[in-house]
Amino acid sequence: MSTKSKTRTTETNARELLVDLVSTPSPSGQEADAAALLVAFFEVHDREVYVDDAGNVRAPADDSVLLTSHIDTVPGNIPVEIRDGELWGRGSVDATGPLAAMATAAVETGVSFAGVVEEETTSSGARFLCEDRTEPDAVVNGEPSGWEGITLGYRGFLDGTYVATSESGHSSRPDMNAIEEAMDWWQKVENAFEADEWRPIFEQVTTKPVGFDGGLGADGLSVEATMEVQFRIPPALSADELRELADSKLVEGTVHWEKPIPPVMESPRTEVARAFRVAIRGAGGSPRLLRKTGTSDMNLYADTWDCPMVTYGPGNSDLDHAPDEHLPLDEFDTSVEILTDVARTLADG
Repeated sequence: MSTKSKTRTTETNARELLVDLVSTPSPSGQEADAAALLVAFFEVHDREVYVDDAGNVRAPADDSVLLTSHIDTVPGNIPVEIRDGELWGRGSVDATGPLAAMATAAVETGVSFAGVVEEETTSSGARFLCEDRTEPDAVVNGEPSGWEGITLGYRGFLDGTYVATSESGHSSRPDMNAIEEAMDWWQKVENAFEADEWRPIFEQVTTKPVGFDGGLGADGLSVEATMEVQFRIPPALSADELRELADSKLVEGTVHWEKPIPPVMESPRTEVARAFRVAIRGAGGSPRLLRKTGTSDMNLYADTWDCPMVTYGPGNSDLDHAPDEHLPLDEFDTSVEILTDVARTLADG
């Protein structure tokens, strides 16, 4: 990796914040200790900061740009250590590295910051933020893109719970029971969204069963089946259209759908995207425009606020949630430089 070296007044503090945050477990729903570290970081730098009713860390300031990332991580204990210039530990990539870089750049430039909770589960922090504050002029959401990457698009997300019940009977009977009905429904859904090898995954629906429970009911008179399912939604399809198609495959049972997260695809021609291209080139890199097959809080921000936005952050997203999650510290330093340059460019108008 070719990076341009700079002396920064906050470089040591940035790395200290990063290591402290990665060393502090913060699985979804248990972010309070990590939030306290962020609050202390902003207080040391004489910034207004508070924890809101959702548990988000808010440091309001110049709303030319809102730098935001999530505090929570997925579960998993990876011993925290620095090895050959790389920080190992849960969250180092997703998304504590981007979070620490955002906090540092916000302190460096005086722009607004928000560290949000429960992105890995319900996105309750981002949902609350959208309802609780006015629209900023621009948003930079923190997720790993690699220091040269600028993420413009994410697929949407829809999850539901299929429930079916049938009368119990001898297993020799040919009638379908609730378990078979659940399996039959899911096979029809998968067939409806069969993968197309000629189209990018980003443009397709991905179907995934993530949980199943079935068997004889407690009363001994029924067979019950419950299946948790998830869908990733491309920008060309709405959650309502996907839900309608899945429901049309039902013969028995019902599906209880959760509130969807819509897909997002931002333009590469906004002032935010341009500022990142300039800053990345200034750091010796070659900007790459990305579309991610997953989902992020940017989907919610784009659905609520009519302002330009991108997602950016250090780290290899292939290591998200992985047992070998680690972040090169020189990449982290460079991402802080780039975020700082971008925030200054946007603040200067």
